[in-house]
Amino acid sequence: MSKNVSVWSSISFWRRSAAWVTGFAVVLLIWLTFDTMGQITMGNDDDLQNGVTKRVPAPTVINYHITYEMSTKRGHEVPVIGKKEPFFGKEWSVQEAAGLLHLGKLTSQAKNCMNCHTLLGNGAYYAPDLTKAWLDPAWSADGPMLAMTGKSTKEEAMAEFLQHPSKYPTHARMMPDLGITATEAQGLVAFLKHMSSIDTNGFPRNFGKEQGDTNAH
Repeated sequence: MSKNVSVWSSISFWRRSAAWVTGFAVVLLIWLTFDTMGQITMGNDDDLQNGVTKRVPAPTVINYHITYEMSTKRGHEVPVIGKKEPFFGKEWSVQEAAGLLHLGKLTSQAKNCMNCHTLLGNGAYYAPDLTKAWLDPAWSADGPMLAMTGKSTKEEAMAEFLQHPSKYPTHARMMPDLGITATEAQGLVAFLKHMSSIDTNGFPRNFGKEQGDTNAH
């Protein structure tokens, strides 16, 4: 007389189930890997010239006007790349922009910016988050920093502040003088502008509202 055995106690059933689940997980992970690589791969200058939006734009995005606007469809703010505008008085070539951005990234690492600041979700919270610092209205034409530094453009004001932070008290927690050179300051500002153009899915949340404006300039 044969004995009825529950499928839940069948070793072969669990072996087959484990094989199917493992196989599905592997396929899913492979798909997610390729999808993620596509999302984080930096775009190129042709994308910008053709109006193609990439999550991580090319270094030459520093040649364009960038705003941060609310997307009704996505429910949070997204970077919007507009028309071309001079950056430190010129338009930077592909090679120049890439070199400047590289210098800025290396400088941010050498000066240990993340010891105090947060960059793209990494770092400390002692000082302001810098992910969208380029879009802070304080640096706009109507903001206080241009007048305080005596500069006529946002990038020049930011570079001046980075070189001489003790001259421009803006927070109770003062930024120390890190000995940033004029060239390094240009690179850091380029790095900050490029970072502001990256689609971070609305991070940091409510940035525009925290700055008192839903469209940070």
